Amino acid sequence: MSFPSRRLRRLRTSEKMRELVQQTTLSSKDFICPVFVQEDLKTRVKIESMSEIERLPLDDINDEVGTITDLGIPAIMLFGIPTKKDEVGSSAFNDNGIVQKTISQIRQNFGDKIVIMADVCLCQFTSTGHCGIVQGDKIDNDTSLDTLAKIAVSQAKAGVDTVSPSAMMDGQVATIRKALDDNGFTDVSIMSHSAKHRSNFYAPFRDAAECAPKFGDRKTYQVPYTNAREAMLEVETDINEGVDIVMIKPALSYLDLIAEARRRFNIPVAAYSVSGEYALVKAASQLGYVNEKDITEEILYSIKRAGADMIVTYFAKSASKFLQES
Repeated sequence: MSFPSRRLRRLRTSEKMRELVQQTTLSSKDFICPVFVQEDLKTRVKIESMSEIERLPLDDINDEVGTITDLGIPAIMLFGIPTKKDEVGSSAFNDNGIVQKTISQIRQNFGDKIVIMADVCLCQFTSTGHCGIVQGDKIDNDTSLDTLAKIAVSQAKAGVDTVSPSAMMDGQVATIRKALDDNGFTDVSIMSHSAKHRSNFYAPFRDAAECAPKFGDRKTYQVPYTNAREAMLEVETDINEGVDIVMIKPALSYLDLIAEARRRFNIPVAAYSVSGEYALVKAASQLGYVNEKDITEEILYSIKRAGADMIVTYFAKSASKFLQES
């Protein structure tokens, strides 16, 4: 039997040879670690649907961020759970709110040792559980924009580096950018959840952040997972409005959109490996069906290979340990 002169296995003959020709790299520097902080909490609370993920009291934030920085992870994404909720999510833009207090404390204790990002949305703060302000039986886009801008400015006052609007309201990036600039926060960047899909992979997060909608669903504002061209229009719109980083969310079932965003746009692309992706891996590994380390690395490498410059992931801490051990 004759073979062609090119034998691709020649570049796989040893570990060092494989390292030499490796085309995709992954390190803790690629990760953004989500952090849940709950107002008036005294001790950590385990999130049953997300093994090893916890809601933290403010008093534990320094230890948590210290662990994250020690692992070489450069950024966190803050999510807050307030004690009181109302129809307009007023605690979200309260300068003494839980997210604002957390930002201030981290900034005071860690300076520039970590990039502080914070979610800008209303679902955790409203009594309705929706990402915008409800008027009648609809989520009112323009009223919601005013509130999102207030949240972003309040977080900027506290010392945030990056605001991350995830409400999927039309015009949210332009409105927030103007509000930040008008208030002197021109250096605060925006990482928008640009193509946030109406996904079934968010269920554990809604448990973690206590933000399931009290009526209806989010189909009128989140992108249908059937519409790739619409997702790219959302990304392009955010870029035209002045976004600094775009995001595709979820990640694993949307690798085609990550790759397409990378191909089309010359701007940093983030991917959010969401709670459902994490929960599926943890459940399968606990049942012995998969090796957690191996499958975690394969998933994260695939997201990076698709074109993501950075990955928001609940695996940030464990994957950083895995990579250090490799």
